[in-house]
Amino acid sequence: MVEVVFGESEAGALKIALRSGKLGLDVMCLAFALEIGDIRKPVTGKYRAKLLCDLLYAEQWGADIELQNELKELGGVYSRELQKLDSYLEKGEPIRVWYDSAPYSVCGLLWLCGRLRALANSIEMYVVKLPRTITHGKTAVVRTNWGEVCPGEFVKLLPLQRRLKPVEITMNAVSWDGLQSQNAPLRAVVNGSVMSVPASFYDFLIWENLGNKPIREAVLIGTVLSEDHIGVGDWWYARRIDKFIAQNRIKIVKDSPRKYERLIAKNER
Repeated sequence: MVEVVFGESEAGALKIALRSGKLGLDVMCLAFALEIGDIRKPVTGKYRAKLLCDLLYAEQWGADIELQNELKELGGVYSRELQKLDSYLEKGEPIRVWYDSAPYSVCGLLWLCGRLRALANSIEMYVVKLPRTITHGKTAVVRTNWGEVCPGEFVKLLPLQRRLKPVEITMNAVSWDGLQSQNAPLRAVVNGSVMSVPASFYDFLIWENLGNKPIREAVLIGTVLSEDHIGVGDWWYARRIDKFIAQNRIKIVKDSPRKYERLIAKNER
């Protein structure tokens, strides 16, 4: 059994959980962030590699050349993970996909089904969907994505595993075909379904928490993330804030080389 995830945080936790001996033999991280950008272009191409680097490196906490160079290699890292997964599949190894309701995760599952469509009748593909709440004794904890789950909880949630039927793999592949045809700049999960949406879809969350009083950018983004558990990363809101600054809709009250440390406010015109 090969474990498949679509985010770095869950990959790290799952690799630790692997040591229990109760899970698979390897973890494949395919964090291509397919909820964002052009999805007609190959995931292993230069476009996706550059997008990943741009998304994750925006000098939020200051310039770090070593980190920037490391992120430039991400596209190649995930491409090699995909090649490794293909080699396991060629040997007939079953795969288990850990997914949740975060847009990047659902898009990852649909994309993977699209890629494996020709193998739908022969592949052993299992999925484990993260429940909205995880119970610890008398306490119920809300989890947005697998990246928030402790390593030990992966084994406890194995009973939720189920095998995808060939028709389900095909239906997921068809759904991905539709999203590729629309090729919107952003995909979001609305009422449990993935939809193509405009880049401005989440902007209201920024405006709801930004006023005329200066606020540190890190605090603004942190407030949005804590109040709205929709599985969108801080980097997306940071990019949108940069766009609004360029449009003079948000002003920088006090600048800083560390973007998350700068003070910003609405620009009343």
